[in-house]
Amino acid sequence: MGDALRALAACVPADCCRGSGARDPRDMPPDKTVDLSGRQLRRLPAHVCSFRELAKLYLSDNRLSSLPPELAQLQNLQILALDFNDFKALPQAVCTLQQLCILYLGNNKLCGLPAELSRLQSLRTLWIEANCLGRLPDVVCELAVLRTLHAGSNGLRGLPGRLQRLRELRTIWLSGNLLTDFPAVLLHMPFLEVIDVDRNSIRHFPSLAHLSGLKLVIYDHNPCRNAPRVAKGVRRVGRWAEETPEPDPRKARRYALTQEDSQEGEAPVLPSLLLSPGS
Repeated sequence: MGDALRALAACVPADCCRGSGARDPRDMPPDKTVDLSGRQLRRLPAHVCSFRELAKLYLSDNRLSSLPPELAQLQNLQILALDFNDFKALPQAVCTLQQLCILYLGNNKLCGLPAELSRLQSLRTLWIEANCLGRLPDVVCELAVLRTLHAGSNGLRGLPGRLQRLRELRTIWLSGNLLTDFPAVLLHMPFLEVIDVDRNSIRHFPSLAHLSGLKLVIYDHNPCRNAPRVAKGVRRVGRWAEETPEPDPRKARRYALTQEDSQEGEAPVLPSLLLSPGS
């Protein structure tokens, strides 16, 4: 009963529907956005699945471990945030949302991803950081239009060769994994713009000078004996980088996130503020 009351309270429009002036929690929010983040919910309020035109659903920072099959009714959903919850497996209903462009799954307990995720052929941004992944799930290599992959803070020791199929991929974040070698597959992906291998165990970096699209490489906090060689104009964050000042990796990541939400489908361009003194 207590959970039901808390769930009902969480659905008061002033709290849950960002930018909405709806007076009844059963009303479709005019901005097509529902934000139920940080409500300690253990289940999704049933009425949310009736909002057939919903475009953005934020369920971050709750206690969710499952989602109802009725979620599949939200076929217009473009952004779904499930980060900071208790998911051990991705609910199958998520794999039916074929208009989904951005999916946040970070900070859960996922050990893998279902093969059915390959149905999400509109997915451009995938966050799977801070889970229990010992390897990058094969299904990620089937997401043909994926542009940004956040897979940091897992237990990754390498990347599959099939990753190079993702010719739309521009940004890959691998910070805080168990890499002892620079992933060889990335050497065959000249279209990449941002590579982050911060906080791994890489001792030697191959030359990255041939990666014609590269704009930023973050390799700090590795026990490396050399800096990766890069083409002229490519920014580096790590030991022996000549550029002064160096871009702040936290600001680089924050900027990438902003770009994903505000300019979906467009390649991020590193702004001058990342490179300016005292920024």
